[in-house]
Amino acid sequence: MDVTHLAAVDSTRAARVLSEVRAARLAGRPAPVAPRPVIERSWERMLRGGIDPDHDVRADPLSREEVQRRRETSVLRHVLPVLREGLLAAADVAHHIMVVADEDGRVLWREGSPPVLRKADGLGFELGADWREDVVGTNGVGTPAVVRRPVQVFASEHFVRSQAGWTCAGAPLTDPRDGRLLGVVDVSGPLETMHPATLAWVGSVAGLAEARLREMHTESLERLRAVAAPVLARLGGRALVVDPDGWTAAVSGMPYVRRVALPKSLSAGPIRLPALGPCSVEPLAGGWLVRAAADQPVPHGPARIVLDLRQARRWSVEVRGGAGSWVRELSPRHAELLYLLAVHRSGRSASGLAGDVFGDPARTVTVRAEMSRVRRYLGAFLEHRPYRFAEEAEVEVLLPADPRDLLPHSTAPAVSGRRGAAAAP
Repeated sequence: MDVTHLAAVDSTRAARVLSEVRAARLAGRPAPVAPRPVIERSWERMLRGGIDPDHDVRADPLSREEVQRRRETSVLRHVLPVLREGLLAAADVAHHIMVVADEDGRVLWREGSPPVLRKADGLGFELGADWREDVVGTNGVGTPAVVRRPVQVFASEHFVRSQAGWTCAGAPLTDPRDGRLLGVVDVSGPLETMHPATLAWVGSVAGLAEARLREMHTESLERLRAVAAPVLARLGGRALVVDPDGWTAAVSGMPYVRRVALPKSLSAGPIRLPALGPCSVEPLAGGWLVRAAADQPVPHGPARIVLDLRQARRWSVEVRGGAGSWVRELSPRHAELLYLLAVHRSGRSASGLAGDVFGDPARTVTVRAEMSRVRRYLGAFLEHRPYRFAEEAEVEVLLPADPRDLLPHSTAPAVSGRRGAAAAP
């Protein structure tokens, strides 16, 4: 049976036929027609897993704070503009909603038709909800994550009865570098809104999102390559520069390797890597310099960190260390955070920084997310619990001639207070 064709012609009849098919299969009777293979295999997984088709199971949704934390650390935040542009306008007109879930099946974003969003609330299809297939049955979020391809689930193709009034089309979003599952994008709505082209539409937009991730990876390696070129030119022996995930930007004196397996927690100094053996590593802006230990070791000594805040909107941090010097321009938020850490050399807790920056010590989730990004390029020179510059690092702050020009657009209470105190007679 061509479900998409029948549903486009007569959605009511298609829903009735699928309900009969589902009831027959669950009762162990011959079905009037065979369910689609992708749906039949999903139902078999549900039966083996003991999912009750008549019981609506809802795991506790994540807290608002945890949803925000996951949003800020998810790679999918970078492709939301692509997904919104490709799906939202038409979804709203068609009385659909767009849902983006992470690799754990947790709903992180949910946008579209307000009436449909309210109906989704009644199903527990809400922010922070767990829509893995082995939790809530066959559906347009959990099933594509399992089979790793776009899947449309119409009416009673949903294993759990309470979802039978919906149609969903979801596509997995994978990391184009290694195929790792990042999450799922889904378009859902009442069953009468089903259209045969929905699945192809969602799959195409998911492909555009993955293409954007591929572009971003290439761009980041190009930026790192520009930093690496002068460093590698000064060094002899075998060396390579990799990004924080181990993807290679440049090599010198050795064959090119696509990726190096790095430990989850990496710091400057000697290390043994599976592909290279004994090595020494040194941080660079946006990555790491890795040198084979058999070669001349990277000279270590106190790193000098220069935080330049003299020119508005041209703030930067320069690191002068054993691998040479490198400079990185700073966003307004990162300039604020590094300035406050330079002022408080003994360190600041996440709640302390939240109070300094936002005037609200409770906003620790945002602070931790931002500090995580700062540590991607200053990780070897920053410590946490509390956040602070490493004791051995020499830190110099270059301030504007007029104290009133210190981060002039910053509304952080701690920065505004220092700006005012310095300008007072």
